[in-house]
Amino acid sequence: MARKPPPAGGTDADSDIALSNPPTPRRETRRAKADISFDNQALLGTLYGQFDANLVQVENRLGVFISARGDELQIEGPEDGVARAKEVLQTMYDRLAQGQDLDAGAIEALIAMSNEPTLEGIISGDRSDPKAAPIMIRTRRKTIVPRSATQIDYMRSLARDDIIFALGPAGTGKTYLAVAQAVSQLITGSVQRLILSRPAVEAGEKIGFLPGDMKEKVDPFLRPLYDALYDCMPPEQVERRMASGEIEIAPIAFMRGRTLADAFVILDEAQNTTREQMKMFLTRFGQNSRMVVCGDPRQVDIPGGSGMSGLNDAVDKLEGVEGFGTIRFSAADVVRHPIVGRIVEAYEGKAE
Repeated sequence: MARKPPPAGGTDADSDIALSNPPTPRRETRRAKADISFDNQALLGTLYGQFDANLVQVENRLGVFISARGDELQIEGPEDGVARAKEVLQTMYDRLAQGQDLDAGAIEALIAMSNEPTLEGIISGDRSDPKAAPIMIRTRRKTIVPRSATQIDYMRSLARDDIIFALGPAGTGKTYLAVAQAVSQLITGSVQRLILSRPAVEAGEKIGFLPGDMKEKVDPFLRPLYDALYDCMPPEQVERRMASGEIEIAPIAFMRGRTLADAFVILDEAQNTTREQMKMFLTRFGQNSRMVVCGDPRQVDIPGGSGMSGLNDAVDKLEGVEGFGTIRFSAADVVRHPIVGRIVEAYEGKAE
């Protein structure tokens, strides 16, 4: 039997329910204003961007309004957005003041990190302590700063730990930052050699016979490492150091029987190593060396899948052992075009 709707005035019971469960009042967003000024007017054109494009990017991402009056900016909007925008703009200015690059990707990264307590000091160190060193890697061609909160931990681990496992999806900077740190240490002389390795496993396709000598055969598999090298060093220096043996690029199969002393060693695409290959590689570690093992445990191309991956096995056995560092990236740490992060999230969601 259908229930009759209550009368317009409601019943006594309805009144009791209404009194005992009053509607939750809407929380009004608190509005705020903030002013920020800059000392060096010569940097303002680059800071604001062509046609104020950089300011518009901050406005759109943080939901604020920014008005420029000479060397001063006024920020209006929700209280949280205004605080984040002010910190992002100050960090952008600090980056330019130190002679570093500022592009849309860098701004996007600073915005993404603006709700992290570690944003202050990423570029310019702790402003309350002028002696505090900023987190960065200096190479011949550029100075590299972290673009996500996890990259901060990764860069600290690269400077501290003997062997580092860097795990996570493509586009998070695992290999790039490792190569940059290796180049930096090679330039300063803290290591004598840079050794880059990768298993020669096709990503789901059979490419058949490859012509040429050993270098020409493995080059297609190692191209991402070359790209990172050329981004950190002038091409002529890369070629000269490769010719002299200071920079060596080789598949993992060529590591057997060696002891890698005074070297910075990077293994890329490590999820495609077998357990035996990974054990062999890790035991090549020598005096005054550092190893970085990069890979995505969810992108295993070897027969048998993730259960046969030497990377997964090594992390299970060695995580927490003294001298080892483990950094895990996620889709939120992707520093390529923002759509790449959304692609990774969509595929990871399907896989679960």
